[in-house]
Amino acid sequence: MRLLLLSALSACTGAPDVPQPAERPNVVLVLVDDLGAFDIGCYGNPAVNTPRIDRFSREAVRFTDGYAAAPVCSPTRASIMTGKSPARIRITNHAPDNERFWPDDPILEPAPMLDRLPLEEVTLAEHLSAAGYDTAFMGKWHLAPQRVDDANEWFPDQQGFDINLGGNGAGGPGRFFAPYRFPNLESRVDGEYLPYRLGEEAVAFLEDQADDDDPFFLALWHYTVHWPIEAPEELVEGYTARGDQPGIKMPEYAAMTEALDQVFGRVLDALERTGQADDTVVIFTSDNGALLSVADLGPLRKAKGYLYEGGLRVPFMVRWPGVTEAGRVDSTPVISTDLFPTILTACGVALPEDYCGDGADLGGALRGGSLDRAAIHFHYPNYAWHRSNRLGGAIRAGRHKLIERFDDGSLELFDLQEDLGEEINLAAQQPELAEELRRQLDDWRERVDAAMPIRVR
Repeated sequence: MRLLLLSALSACTGAPDVPQPAERPNVVLVLVDDLGAFDIGCYGNPAVNTPRIDRFSREAVRFTDGYAAAPVCSPTRASIMTGKSPARIRITNHAPDNERFWPDDPILEPAPMLDRLPLEEVTLAEHLSAAGYDTAFMGKWHLAPQRVDDANEWFPDQQGFDINLGGNGAGGPGRFFAPYRFPNLESRVDGEYLPYRLGEEAVAFLEDQADDDDPFFLALWHYTVHWPIEAPEELVEGYTARGDQPGIKMPEYAAMTEALDQVFGRVLDALERTGQADDTVVIFTSDNGALLSVADLGPLRKAKGYLYEGGLRVPFMVRWPGVTEAGRVDSTPVISTDLFPTILTACGVALPEDYCGDGADLGGALRGGSLDRAAIHFHYPNYAWHRSNRLGGAIRAGRHKLIERFDDGSLELFDLQEDLGEEINLAAQQPELAEELRRQLDDWRERVDAAMPIRVR
């Protein structure tokens, strides 16, 4: 039986008898692919059925201002694994980054970047494994080369995970119904649905861990709700029958989201059934905003691949029994890079002495305190697959957000508290604030040695 620690919160407030945090808690990190901030009920979607995620939000801390470290997938995944900003680690775009994403006759060539997570990086999983954790990865990795014979050298099982099911260099599954096209996840029967299969594997892992004294780290990084948009027919039919309504742009996408909810519920049920729920930190978030063509992003501007809120803002929820207050809503800006120091500290693992500090330990915020951080930063010096984004960077400081464009140096300043849709550019009205945030952004890029695009005309 694991030792229990008296939480600082209970000690200070004289709280009634509540479950206390495990000394070495398990961690389940659920990372969804392309799930936007307003795709699920607890974040304001009125039409998509996500009862298990919504119930989880009432048991967890729900951050309203949660951010992915980048508006596309690979950089965010690298930020979680290393605790480093995409700019510092030089993984700033989806892999691979190649010329077919460039616009015709570009003003700027994108910044050079890596197409894989270097083996020299000591990952979150490697730190936990060294501390005695059992580690498992299931789903989308996208931090390895896609078309190299020895690409498996950069797969999750070479980066600290004991188990790897489905993690490789692919950015998408090709298809969600078996037979799959993975080198490390064989389909059982034709027609099985990939999210359901990964859920079954996660449940089996949790059941096995119930008889193991070692704590565990499960990274369940779904391929869903990424393209191709495919879902079980019975779910699709239900949304098709409803017709057009706010919250649903594409019935198949809504059905994918509901299927995701079902899988998440099965994982939570397995934790309860095996008696591990009170000893497990569960984190739910996404790697970037939703795809514009399939999702109703509500009030947010643009979507995946853009530096506007639609590309960066994501669901971000944490349930840590004995630490987090059930149902608390927190408007503190948090970012995926924070997960590295937060998880290590929660698990009693010391941060590396040379840790760069790009991510912040959210332990205090999870306990209801404040987070001592002035700003969060973004660097996107590459073209998205749709070729229509402008290369640039962004900074979120308090209620304000500044976007700087690298092609012409123009600035956009928004007050997100009053203008979540980023419709009113205040840069001309508040030039001193705009210039100060631009200076801070430039200073940050210098500190992290960010690679910049190259002007060609």
